[in-house]
Amino acid sequence: MSSHTPVIVVHGGAGTVAPENHAAAIAGTRAAAAAGQAVLLDGGSCEDAAVAAVRVLEDDPTFNAGRGACMNRDGDFEHDAAIMRSRDLRSGAVASVSAVRDAVLLARLVMEQTPHCLVVGVGAAALARAHGVGHFGRDEVWTAKAEAAHREVLAGRASADNRADTVGAVALDRHGHLCAAASTGGVLHKLPGRVGDTPLCGAGFYAHPGLGACGTTGVGEAILTHVLAFEALRRASERPGEAATIAASLCAAASRHHNGAAVGLILVRPDGEVAIVHASEHMSWALAIGDAAPISGLRRDLSPGT
Repeated sequence: MSSHTPVIVVHGGAGTVAPENHAAAIAGTRAAAAAGQAVLLDGGSCEDAAVAAVRVLEDDPTFNAGRGACMNRDGDFEHDAAIMRSRDLRSGAVASVSAVRDAVLLARLVMEQTPHCLVVGVGAAALARAHGVGHFGRDEVWTAKAEAAHREVLAGRASADNRADTVGAVALDRHGHLCAAASTGGVLHKLPGRVGDTPLCGAGFYAHPGLGACGTTGVGEAILTHVLAFEALRRASERPGEAATIAASLCAAASRHHNGAAVGLILVRPDGEVAIVHASEHMSWALAIGDAAPISGLRRDLSPGT
């Protein structure tokens, strides 16, 4: 089998990142990319690499996933996560799981140990516990930052709109296999039971041997409407070398059609072409190609060639 240059791209959520969190968001995504890169350089699979990267982000309280996830309207935590691999189009996802630090591991469990694609709520938690997977409990995910944000919205002193949300990774391994994985605490002050794009195949994530792997981030209702992950990959396959331009156009359109909602995505094609774009003030991201040191940032212009 031919050898491919391994690639991993990660994001820490499209939206607005508070100034005091800028440095941490950049450092966190760089650390996640480095973790995934280490797996790939050691000959590991794209699934292992994507999960390793997402787990770093879930454990980092800077981000809205795992430890650091935002609260719903009632002050509770509900998590969604997903994973998909290209080699057999298998996917797994969980939604509305209460207070779990490592939801991406539950999603992988669904993909690898069940015939299903999506398991939700108490059923997902029971499945995880039966297999000894996951760290559950409010103490596993609560942070002072999440508590403060919830109180500010309740008091009417802040808006829940366009908060940087979701974390994700896409990876291409040495064998040419691709994977997308993501995890989120959802929208701040959401209705209990609300589910966005993250665990929905084709909208929040997609991986295909002929198209590539894509993960989205931002306001789920905007992303769902445009089936963004699949559509970005499909259109990019029609115009090789222009993935970033195409993805930027799609993100901008989705944002525009939903009153300026934050929308972003990361994408890697089977040939290693990468797109990192967002229609939002910020989106922390990091990229590692081969054995080169990861690069990272907080903004990526929505313009051709970025």
